[in-house]
Amino acid sequence: MSKSLDTEKLEREVKAVYRDVATAPDGAFHFEMGRVLADRLGYPPADLDRIPEEALESFAGVGYHFDLARLQPGDDVLDLGSGSGTDAFVAALHVGETGSVTGLDMTDEQLEKARELRDAAGMERVSFENGYIEDLPFEDASFDVVISNGVVNLSAEKDRVFEEVSRVLEPDGRLAISDIISERRLSENVKTDADLWAACIGGAEQVDDYTTLIEMPGFDVIEVRENSQYEFTSEQAQGACQKYGVKSVSLEAHKHERGKP
Repeated sequence: MSKSLDTEKLEREVKAVYRDVATAPDGAFHFEMGRVLADRLGYPPADLDRIPEEALESFAGVGYHFDLARLQPGDDVLDLGSGSGTDAFVAALHVGETGSVTGLDMTDEQLEKARELRDAAGMERVSFENGYIEDLPFEDASFDVVISNGVVNLSAEKDRVFEEVSRVLEPDGRLAISDIISERRLSENVKTDADLWAACIGGAEQVDDYTTLIEMPGFDVIEVRENSQYEFTSEQAQGACQKYGVKSVSLEAHKHERGKP
């Protein structure tokens, strides 16, 4: 990560974008949103039919990874960057009455919307907390599974994110995420542009570097698959995709005990 990236500006830009995602989902963004996107990415229609429609309006994910998460009844799940709640609500369908889902987000408007939808739907086993993915406000070994969708690329401290994920997962915990990566390393002028970071471009890590960051705190990367059905919508974002091979992937990783293969 370049030291010349203004991380305070980045946080302001990201919050501004996702404030609008929550409150004005019909606006113009660098990325597609909504149920049509979720359908194309592979979310089962039967799941989408059972979650709040207004959450789906603000869905801005980049892939589908619930098959990789292999959620079971009774699992305790953490959703990093939960937004208006689509993935948290889908997860709740799979963990049942004996499981729990905790969403974490730093944008007040997203949290407010998700909580209102949760209350209206009566999903008592779902909670939404305010916080940062680089500094998780949870005890060690609190969760069985961590999920995330198009969020880790927005962090300027991805190494810290995966260290924290490892900390809060049970010893045999699972990580299943979709995110934006690149085939080639981005140029410095792209990596230091807070606007491009907020658009999910500037923070795209080269794929081998990305998997290394996951493996360092004690994960085995099981599968990485490309989401060819995901496309950026703006010319600026499409240009970065063509030049650097920026794309969406879904990834599964399992935590292992330190010192063991």
